[in-house]
Amino acid sequence: MKKAITGALALLFFFACAHVQEHITDKCDVLPAPQSVELTSDHFAFDGDVALEIVAGDDDKRTLTDYLTASPLAFSENGDKSLTLEVAAVEGLTSPEGYRLEATEDNVKVTAQSGAGLFYGVQTILQLLDEKGTIPTGTITDEPQLEYRGLMLDVSRHFFGKEFIKKQIDAIAHFKMNRLHLHLTDAAGWRIEIKKYPRLTQFAAWRSKPLWKDWWFGDRLYAEEGSPEAHGGYYTQDDIREIVKYAADRYITVIPEIEMPAHSEEVLTAYPELSCTHEPYKQADFCVGNEKTYEFLENVLTEVMELFPSEYIHIGGDEAGKASWPSCPLCQKRMKEENLADVNELQSYLIRRIEKFVNSKGRQIIGWDEILDGGLAPNATVMSWRGTEGGLAAVNSGHKAVMTPGGYCYLDSYQDAPHTQPMAFGPYMPLQKVYSYNPTEGLSEEQAKLIYGIQGNLWVEYIPTEELVEYMIYPRILAIAEIGWSNPAERDYDNFKQRAVKAVDALRAKGYDAFDLSKEFGPRKETLSEADHLAKGKTVTYAEKAPFNESYNAGGATALTDGVRGGWTYTDKKWQGFIRGGVDVVIDLGEEKEISSVAADFMQMCIPDVWFPAEVIISASSDSVEFKELTRIEHTVVRDEGLSYKNYGWSGKSNARYIRYQAKSGPQRGWLFTDEIIVE
Repeated sequence: MKKAITGALALLFFFACAHVQEHITDKCDVLPAPQSVELTSDHFAFDGDVALEIVAGDDDKRTLTDYLTASPLAFSENGDKSLTLEVAAVEGLTSPEGYRLEATEDNVKVTAQSGAGLFYGVQTILQLLDEKGTIPTGTITDEPQLEYRGLMLDVSRHFFGKEFIKKQIDAIAHFKMNRLHLHLTDAAGWRIEIKKYPRLTQFAAWRSKPLWKDWWFGDRLYAEEGSPEAHGGYYTQDDIREIVKYAADRYITVIPEIEMPAHSEEVLTAYPELSCTHEPYKQADFCVGNEKTYEFLENVLTEVMELFPSEYIHIGGDEAGKASWPSCPLCQKRMKEENLADVNELQSYLIRRIEKFVNSKGRQIIGWDEILDGGLAPNATVMSWRGTEGGLAAVNSGHKAVMTPGGYCYLDSYQDAPHTQPMAFGPYMPLQKVYSYNPTEGLSEEQAKLIYGIQGNLWVEYIPTEELVEYMIYPRILAIAEIGWSNPAERDYDNFKQRAVKAVDALRAKGYDAFDLSKEFGPRKETLSEADHLAKGKTVTYAEKAPFNESYNAGGATALTDGVRGGWTYTDKKWQGFIRGGVDVVIDLGEEKEISSVAADFMQMCIPDVWFPAEVIISASSDSVEFKELTRIEHTVVRDEGLSYKNYGWSGKSNARYIRYQAKSGPQRGWLFTDEIIVE
């Protein structure tokens, strides 16, 4: 405990000293950016001659007193100057988390409607504090745009201890985030002690290999706690209480996630009677027709709700395969009894029943957007990850939504040029891309009211260490923080990046393994200008059996000759994707020309099933009927880690009006992606 307190003191000092204010009226280095800032060149000094007064309820007064006492701000009982924190109405502010900070040379006053608002005013003071212990005088009036501003950390695929969790709580609280969502259960390991079901932590919390990828692509065996082959861990109930209190003292709510009905291999191996086949290592989905399933889930959730006072309990709901439900007698019996049309409605039955139970305890459920399938439970909130459509569907039906679309908010993606980065799960997701997201853009005023918040998600399949977790979180979570807090009409990336660079430098100086934003490699150089070549703007005809996929059309039939090159990710709408038939196109140059090269780039990223072609054939013709083969390139496609690129081309001398480019998949099948066929 002493070590933890010392760490907290040092962390506060680090944050306080990390931001040097320039004392000009139109600039403020606070992150997230405040709503209104009016600063002067005068100063208030925290020089040990400052009295602290807190006018608030007992709980908030105690929490804020403890926090400030541990801070680098020096106070004196009989100081001539004062820092006053007062819970009171603030004209012009609508959010209870808003605050007004008023500073003169003799007094600093923070006024807010809640203890949380006072805490956020304190964070602004700490960010304004310069190396001399002073802040500029003036007024800052500030409040968040969204009520929910969160980080999700996956602790199932790889387990991280409570002290590490507390360290992240310190950082996100400093940037005015108020939710920590813990993904506590998944196939890779059950991470929370449930006293009624000891096998969950004696067995389901431990696996045969330390790295998820080795385990997932290996034997996928679990292990007994304490055995030589056991790798994993879990939080005791006392650990959870400690984390929850530590977060609450920083005005952060911890939301637990207990996965159902899918992603439950670990449970169904420890308690196989809850699966459709009653066999260990055979099932990922609970048996929805079995009453024992509901008994188990309700008992687990009862213990969970005793530990977590959060309004929301996350129940997962994503990626259910439902493979055994159509043939399971109990599931089929349930469908018949409840007049359910299909397995989607069967899943909805489970979600609705669990919601009713959770509601009976005074709580609400939140789940991934698949809980929309088969009909949304009456009071559920949707966490939209498969794009923004799920969130929009939720708000259109009168439900709240937390927006966390994978294209902007999944922090397990590469944050810089892949060849400069450790292995990641998803495609290129730089800070600027995250910052560009506006969760209420295009929505009506009524729809926007139901956008409850925004969350950054870090899944850790390929992120096994604490250092890599921090590397992937920071600085991109700072963009999420600003999106959730600051006025979207006034957001400016260049200004934000300047503040983020300073924040990253400070994080790194204190021991957070943040990505060094000042050394960002940046976008793929090919995207910086259009490619000018003989085929640019020419007509492309696609073979009927080899169409491009509409989900990755890159602009349609002109994409492969529009001069636009793809970036570091196939999701940037510049790479054209093919999932069946490979690539088989003919380019009409308009007239016969002498050509010296034909080439195209492909990418490979095996995790999402994107592969290099195994064979490329390039042919030329003068009449589009008879084609002469210029080259045939064969390539042995080998599974690798990370993201890579390969150019398949021909060079020589030939005359042609029509050029046929064919690319065929290897035995892996999957996706082929190319961006431009360049003819010179």
